[in-house]
Amino acid sequence: MGRPRSAARWCALALALTAPAALHAQTAGMVEEKLPPPTGLAPYFTPAAADPIAPDADGFLRRWLLLEPVLKPNRTNTGFTPSYVSAAIAPATYPGKFEAVPRDGEGAAGGQRWHALDSSLFDIKLFYLAQGLGKPTYGVIFWAVTIVNAPREMRGVRLALGSNSASRWWLNGSEVAGLYGDRRMVMDDVVSRPITLRKGRNILRGAVINGPGLSDFCARFVDEAGKPIRDITIDVK
Repeated sequence: MGRPRSAARWCALALALTAPAALHAQTAGMVEEKLPPPTGLAPYFTPAAADPIAPDADGFLRRWLLLEPVLKPNRTNTGFTPSYVSAAIAPATYPGKFEAVPRDGEGAAGGQRWHALDSSLFDIKLFYLAQGLGKPTYGVIFWAVTIVNAPREMRGVRLALGSNSASRWWLNGSEVAGLYGDRRMVMDDVVSRPITLRKGRNILRGAVINGPGLSDFCARFVDEAGKPIRDITIDVK
């Protein structure tokens, strides 16, 4: 014998009233939601300092221009095939002029804003960026840009990446790596083909797409022996 409709309706209402705020955030970008208030970016991020910085001791790049999340509803991450990700994350879907470097606080085509930030950790905690700003955390795309300054031309280096979930990456306008499927962030999960860092300014750009779950990424350059490259500097202007 089924439960009376009124009782079922009351149970559903009670569950909705007692569910924590985090439960609502789990549907971000997939259904209409009421986001919790911003929690702030500490302890994961601080505003980017004025002077360029070096990579950390392991070579990871910790200074980035990060765009507030762009909605891209996906209820699961299992559909992040190369073809799907390549269509969702591409120069044509970039919310602005793809070749340009945005400025801190600059608005994007979809109404999002860019934030110049230093990460306190080697991996860039995108989920907590969104949560800290009171933005959708799930069913989204995060764009990231940084400038790598090389003291000389560096040939044969590789870009080593990890991301949760899928992502694509470009150096000086040319695609150098892609990570596909439902994956967790693992350092050096994918390593690019040998590439060249030009003497002076190099623009590294990427984007991470995620449905449910946490979002983050890490990036560093390694030499032919797989050792981190540290004699470069990172800036966002």
